Amino acid sequence: MALGALLGAYHEDDSGGLRALLPVAGRSLLEYQAGCASAAGAAPIVIVVERVPAALQDAIERLRLDGIPIFPASDVDEAVTRFEAGSLILLIGDGIAPPADLVSALAEEPEPAVATFPDDEAHEAFERIDGEARWAGVALVDAKTLASTATMLGDWDLQSTLLRRTLQEGALRLPVAPDGGEPILADSPEQLEAFQRGLVAASRGTRRDWASRYILPPVEEFATAQLMETGVRPGWLVWAAFALTLAGAAAFSKGWLVAGLAMLVISTPLDTIAARLATLRLRPLPVRMLSRDLLWPAAGIALLALGIWEWGHGTGWGAVMAAVAAAAFAQAARTEAGANGAVWGVWLFSRRNAILAAIPFALFGDWTLYLITMFVYAAGSFFALQHFRRAPPELTRS
Repeated sequence: MALGALLGAYHEDDSGGLRALLPVAGRSLLEYQAGCASAAGAAPIVIVVERVPAALQDAIERLRLDGIPIFPASDVDEAVTRFEAGSLILLIGDGIAPPADLVSALAEEPEPAVATFPDDEAHEAFERIDGEARWAGVALVDAKTLASTATMLGDWDLQSTLLRRTLQEGALRLPVAPDGGEPILADSPEQLEAFQRGLVAASRGTRRDWASRYILPPVEEFATAQLMETGVRPGWLVWAAFALTLAGAAAFSKGWLVAGLAMLVISTPLDTIAARLATLRLRPLPVRMLSRDLLWPAAGIALLALGIWEWGHGTGWGAVMAAVAAAAFAQAARTEAGANGAVWGVWLFSRRNAILAAIPFALFGDWTLYLITMFVYAAGSFFALQHFRRAPPELTRS
């Protein structure tokens, strides 16, 4: 069954602006709501809006540039025409910041449903349904009920009227679990600060190596906070990491070893920052992504370029052989790692680990010793993964 979404952008906040334009994670609340609906598979997404100020128009354009089909509607009758007959519609209240998981859970319901809170003091800002429950700001309604509501709406509030008609039709009530995060009804930016902090914290992905777990988090946090309020696209950062890695390889080939390492170090957090920005914008990076897949071979090229430079400048063939062997074992370990997670996986060879491990060797100017160390590191990682793969399950459980 087709799924659409209906949002509102007509209630004012405490300052006289639109609730829909309150800031959340560098974007407007409307963009966050639309991102939640799009991530749940809703299309089209219709906004009922009385006026379209410049800031709202900018938000709509950003959503369209992100590939989200969104349409403003000046009245309910126009909104009704956007949805297919018989479709289900996600209804997200004006000023509501819902957890994305709650929106996705409602979208999976086969019949109309309403998310509810208990009628208590903690939720008194939310609309009361009856003496026991209040609306949590998210519901799943059908197009037929929306159309019938439009014919008798008059001066009544669309969302409240549609909610009550949906309940009268026997919609399922789904209490919001308090431990899963609760929707926020916001009238000011301050009310969304804790919600935003939760989004930023939730964007932290799994740390698969010691570099990203122990060294890079402060850089990630700072860069994510700065970039989430900009128009920088996550994909650009991954391509920047690839370009910096190739530039580092070119610098190694010219003998600019410190400059080459600096470019590689700058590249190390960019793909994880990109992943966090994409998560915050509810548009996760694809599992297979060309620019991200190219980071590994580009790092191998940089390692070989360093080995060739060392070979040609006094250390002999041992340097290039160490680089080739390190690259070969690193690729073998990477292939082996796909078969089984290991207890000490964070300490095994990775692109980021190898780059940051070069810093102390660069300080002493002993690049050949670095290449030999990387050969031992990559080989040790490969054999460790071999052991973990063949060990009994109870020995590899973390």
